[in-house]
Amino acid sequence: MRTGFDNDKYIELQAEHIRERVGQFGGKLYLEFGGKLFDDYHASRVLPGFEPDSKFRMLKSIADDVEVIIAINANHIEKNKSRGDLGITYDEDVLRLVDLFRGNGMAVAAVVITQYAGQPAADAFRHRLAGLGIQCRLHYPIEGYPHDVDLIVSDEGYGKNEYVETTRPLVVVTAPGPGSGKLATCLSQIYHEHKRGGEAGYAKFETFPVWNLPLTHPVNVAYEAATADLDDANIIDPFHLDAYGKTTVNYNRDVEAFPVVRALMEKILGQSPYQSPTDMGVNMVGFAITDDDACREASKMEIVRRYFQACVAVKRTGMGSEQVQRLEIIMKKAGVDKNFSPARSAALTREQVTGAPVGAMVMPDGSVVTGKTSARLGAASSLLMNALKHVTGVDMELEVISDSAIEPISRLKTHFLGSKNPRLHPDETLMALSITSATSKVAARVLAGLEQLRGCDAFFSVIISADDEQVLRRLGINVCCEPKFERSTLFHA
Repeated sequence: MRTGFDNDKYIELQAEHIRERVGQFGGKLYLEFGGKLFDDYHASRVLPGFEPDSKFRMLKSIADDVEVIIAINANHIEKNKSRGDLGITYDEDVLRLVDLFRGNGMAVAAVVITQYAGQPAADAFRHRLAGLGIQCRLHYPIEGYPHDVDLIVSDEGYGKNEYVETTRPLVVVTAPGPGSGKLATCLSQIYHEHKRGGEAGYAKFETFPVWNLPLTHPVNVAYEAATADLDDANIIDPFHLDAYGKTTVNYNRDVEAFPVVRALMEKILGQSPYQSPTDMGVNMVGFAITDDDACREASKMEIVRRYFQACVAVKRTGMGSEQVQRLEIIMKKAGVDKNFSPARSAALTREQVTGAPVGAMVMPDGSVVTGKTSARLGAASSLLMNALKHVTGVDMELEVISDSAIEPISRLKTHFLGSKNPRLHPDETLMALSITSATSKVAARVLAGLEQLRGCDAFFSVIISADDEQVLRRLGINVCCEPKFERSTLFHA
């Protein structure tokens, strides 16, 4: 696929910039790490060439200087809040993060439970952490937060919070999701550091919006599309413009919160080291873009993709029409519509001919391949096989998977597992292809083409099953569906 981002350059620039910021504060920096650290697929879609784990790889490059604090809100534990993308609760994700950091040579200093007020589930999690040998610290609600600066920055405010002992120059403060208390954890730690006679500073690491790209750049507009459910927006940073006469882009909530953050830092440090929310950031992603046009096109496609995801969500749940309306406005801002991908028209046109669900995919060479529902394969499986044949140069009419591989799977599904559908789903199709590849060089060749589909865009004329979509996404294929069901029934699996 067309690349527009230099991943190696980004890792080098980002690591060096963070080191400089550590030096700015006397050798100790608390870095609030927002966004997804290990699996930033949004960034990889809008910045083609950006690897989903780039931020983590950047931290690994300076692992000897890094220590980690993971914050989790006690109320989120109590409410059993879950990550929609992973399907696990926030407290389970904390344990996942600890394993990931430790498994990659990074020290985890502690887990901080914020907003702790004796919640039973938080107590249970705290005892669980202790049993696992993970240090846990408690931070408490502060009356008048965040506006009563004098109370917050006092022994009755941050002073009541339990301090996390750290020994390394860069302390990364991360969390399972938003609202976990990362900023408050950073500032509380800095308060305690200064009470103990030490020096420490704060910075924020958010990839989007990209501060040194224009407000209307599709990369930044795509971030608005990604957060359409929050009803937030990118805006010009007025503090940066006033202080330096330079136009930069920031998130409206960060801009709104800056006066309070600056007042807190002035109270702790004597004076604020930052004149704007842009100043607080350390993001260098904009300097690693190598092909602006490629990133613009990829971002426009992401905006359209978000629109269809929202439309499908409304079809499934009956809720979220406001989000769809907001995304329609965002699409107009980016100068695109729902027909932006040629895969949509290809899928809908062929569906009219076949009378059954169809999938279409834009290939790395720009051509479009389709796949129709057949007696043996569903639309997703058929599209996957045709796409693999295309990228590996195999004749489209050739039956690559043997009947001896497909028939036992179909029989297992219908005779023993209670399914009424004998057609193979993508995961079942890949299993059958793998079995066939043991005795067929052509099948082995087709199977080897999977990596070439990473980053391709697929569109389906109906809403495909969540399982089918998940398999395609795991292959790195971006999926959109027309917001309609295949059957006129009330229940859809």
